[in-house]
Amino acid sequence: MSGFAGPRPVLTPWARGPALTAAAVVGLVLLGTSQGYGYERDELYFRMLRPAWGYVDQPPLVPWLVRLSTHLADQPWALRLPATLSVAASVLVVTLITRELGGGRLAQILAAWLYAGSAAVSILGHVLVTATLDLLTWPLICLFVARALLRDEDTWWLWAGLVAGLASYDKLLVSWLLLGIAIGLVLVGPRRVLWSPAVLLGAAITFALAMPNLVYQVTHGWPQLDMAAALADNNAADVRAFMWPLMLIILGPPLVPIWIAGIVSLLRRVEWRPVRCFVPAFGVVVLLTFIGGTQPHYPTGLLVVLLAAGMVPTGELVSRSPAWFRVVVLAAAVNALVSMLIGLPLIPVGYVGSTPVPAISLPVADQVGWPQYVNQVARVWSRISPSRRHHAAIITSNYGEAGAIARFGPERQLPRPFSGQNSLYDEGPPPRRTTTVVFVGGQLPFARHLFQRCSVEGRLDNHVGVDNEEQGMPVAVCSGPRHPWRILWRRLHHLD
Repeated sequence: MSGFAGPRPVLTPWARGPALTAAAVVGLVLLGTSQGYGYERDELYFRMLRPAWGYVDQPPLVPWLVRLSTHLADQPWALRLPATLSVAASVLVVTLITRELGGGRLAQILAAWLYAGSAAVSILGHVLVTATLDLLTWPLICLFVARALLRDEDTWWLWAGLVAGLASYDKLLVSWLLLGIAIGLVLVGPRRVLWSPAVLLGAAITFALAMPNLVYQVTHGWPQLDMAAALADNNAADVRAFMWPLMLIILGPPLVPIWIAGIVSLLRRVEWRPVRCFVPAFGVVVLLTFIGGTQPHYPTGLLVVLLAAGMVPTGELVSRSPAWFRVVVLAAAVNALVSMLIGLPLIPVGYVGSTPVPAISLPVADQVGWPQYVNQVARVWSRISPSRRHHAAIITSNYGEAGAIARFGPERQLPRPFSGQNSLYDEGPPPRRTTTVVFVGGQLPFARHLFQRCSVEGRLDNHVGVDNEEQGMPVAVCSGPRHPWRILWRRLHHLD
């Protein structure tokens, strides 16, 4: 029981038809564009990872899904089916949150279509990365928490615990959301639910489901703490500066007033008092993102919840004013168009490099050029005499390059590559007999000191002018390793 005896939001019928239509449109658009420019670098990495209970940089769910998709088709559209389905489902969850807070049919329709046209849906829905599933799991947890608090129905705490436990297989950062909600309940109430049997049982469900992830972390020395420290060392200053404008653009600038209205309404509306905890929860996640300095997009899942809340006052406003209705519809249309242009492969690949899109949307830049890069590596590999290839290997500076060679290399007679980045390091070094290495990427200035000879034989070029992490990087042939491979491999190890 929440312990709050005041008025509650009045539930109206769910706008099922418009919500399902919006979700279907999102699914069809994402499916229709999913082949697009090609694989994103993280997708290539996930595809390369061998099945395991965990990895140094993440839990196992997304790599599992990627590996599973290859049995359907080893193509981007198949790999991205889980992203398409989860983001389409998140449209339904957003409308249900709006309904739970008392939003009528118009508010729910606005919630469905404005969220469907947001930048987060286009950018994160087009690729399968760990942040993609946050668009579904975080709002779904908040929906169940809202139902538990607003309806005084304890069963919803168990459902929230179930989803949180499953979400831990995507990212352990779901713990930030749970911590934020708990702190929010302490700060603004209702406090008594924290020690209710239903909440404790929900927490136990979460803990039990997440236990394999925790066991992996404990038995492997908490590698994700090492990963977070490495990310902070490399990214903290940029993350702390960029996270603020990102919050303004990740859903689209026209939607900022709406999610701000959601914050204000959560704090001021009497009937929403049981769920005011979402506001301090958002503050906690923002604060932890700033302190951690690892990635700037972590608050996005809660921004979606605030957006759903803001649709209630927005629906009330536009229902009273035809002028405001036209403004909102126009803003939504512009936001959807811009979001699709920066998130989906709508601009021909030959022209996208001359636009600001790759600079605005890193996933776009990270999808371009992989087959071309592998062709260039293959040309360098072909110059090694057949007799030397028996004692040769390919080492890449990062997991994107390694994943691309693993995907496109076999048809070009390239061996499986090696990389010292993140979990690929755990797969071990090249064989001890290796005396010649084709070394790819930006780690070469350091790596060349580990060999007696290194000569740059080519440069990566996507031929479409997209300035991504690989563009212009060297492809070198190095020979004469100065140390045994067990020592060289430790020196090539890096987390980022």
